[in-house]
Amino acid sequence: MLATAVAAAAPEVPVRSGRGHLTVLLSGTSSDAHTWNLVYLQLLLEEAGHTVVNLGACVPDDLLVDRCRDLRPDLLVMSSVNGHGRRDAAQAGRRLRQCPQTAGVPAVVGGKLGIADRPNSRLAPELLAAGFDRVFGEQVSELLEYTASVPAR
Repeated sequence: MLATAVAAAAPEVPVRSGRGHLTVLLSGTSSDAHTWNLVYLQLLLEEAGHTVVNLGACVPDDLLVDRCRDLRPDLLVMSSVNGHGRRDAAQAGRRLRQCPQTAGVPAVVGGKLGIADRPNSRLAPELLAAGFDRVFGEQVSELLEYTASVPAR
């Protein structure tokens, strides 16, 4: 029964048409200790044909910038479920854009980004100003559609 419910809730994974796979750096925010969201996103992105480097939970900004500089991913995906993503991701985005070697790395963020009952679309201007290219809600289908359009570097 649970497997049926999970299969029914899983989004359809778009196939990349001739663009090749992406190298995706996946990360939680500095104060978010949740890991299930990161494992789920990793599996979905890998199913879509991407190579994923999962930094895990509670990633300090310095480590995130260092790994982006060393790996030069096609895309950085940050996820939060503790509700502090708005603050933590904004700080990480600014740090990422301040480093000349990582300033051009495409970066997106999503999940539960605030503790108030407001949609992420209301938090998006602050996160876009901090350096993110896109801000997603809690629907991973939007992320998967987006990754299908990102060119490999």
